[in-house]
Amino acid sequence: MSLTRAFISPKCAAALSVALILAMAYAVSWTSRGDAANVSTKRWGKDYLPNLTVVDQDGKSYRFFDDLIDGKIVAINFIYTTCTDICPLTTARLAVVQEKLGDAVGRDIFMYSITVDPEHDDPAALKRHADAFGVKPGWKFLTGKPEDIRLIRTKLGERSRVISEHRHEIMLGNAATGEWSRDSAFGDLDNLAINIKSMDPKWRDQVHEIPRDAAIPAALEVSDRPGQALFIKACAACHTVGKGVRIGPDLNGVATRRSRDWLSRFITRPDKMIAENDPDAVALAAKFPGVRMPNLQVTDTDARDLIAYLEAETYAANADPSAAAEHQKQHDHGDTHEHEHEHEHDHGAHDHKHP
Repeated sequence: MSLTRAFISPKCAAALSVALILAMAYAVSWTSRGDAANVSTKRWGKDYLPNLTVVDQDGKSYRFFDDLIDGKIVAINFIYTTCTDICPLTTARLAVVQEKLGDAVGRDIFMYSITVDPEHDDPAALKRHADAFGVKPGWKFLTGKPEDIRLIRTKLGERSRVISEHRHEIMLGNAATGEWSRDSAFGDLDNLAINIKSMDPKWRDQVHEIPRDAAIPAALEVSDRPGQALFIKACAACHTVGKGVRIGPDLNGVATRRSRDWLSRFITRPDKMIAENDPDAVALAAKFPGVRMPNLQVTDTDARDLIAYLEAETYAANADPSAAAEHQKQHDHGDTHEHEHEHEHDHGAHDHKHP
């Protein structure tokens, strides 16, 4: 991939902003399955959805409706592997959702990511993309003949004429009951996981309303710490602080390894730094070529808040003996991999994808 591909198109940047704004709207549409925001789905059966041949990332062929949709609970989104903007972030966040759903994926729930660029996204390209995000069984990345993929995505409501403008919605469906709706990967991921589970009437019947006077678990309490919301929204799918490597590096201590100025510039304009051949930025991009740090149009103020949050989380992680011990274990276990270039780049090339 050329460095120019790393630049973020204004349209994709705008699409991310719209996606973040609409996330709450999609959540609201889920408050009532009978409201007008939900997709009317009696017609979304075998007479509507195509039964064309598609191929997954392992090269296995399926009939789209008969093999992948009929009688199943599904979550479907659209991507293309050369996207350096929203698609990687979407896949990263959905990988977190797959973890939350556990072994239900592939058994009760089936996840499909359909390319909008079948001319370039062959099974091998989809396989590299899936592997880069640690995708587990039960989630298929699909391609096929361009005309077939075009018809499938049109029927599912994705009718963009330019691949960079494709819709970033997630279609949720239960083909057995005829229930379909739209959601977003840019809202709360716990809610998205619940919404996917809610496609199953049996699961809904088992859920009881939480008493109003019940204590809120500490993990669910909303914090007003600056930078936390941005980290959860844009960073947590790829990074941890003190809990080991995820898709990107563990950011524990990053604010001591890098200057604040470098961190701020990289957070706000990673594409520009790569294009200008900043040695550290280029080294990080080379180390994780399949998962490029996107330009999310973050402001300088947001970057400062995010850096402050990382500093606070680093202190908390290292102040907890058990967390510190776990971090050291992760560090020691991955020493030969994570620090293989340590002596080649004294300025910090032992970092990973992000700073």
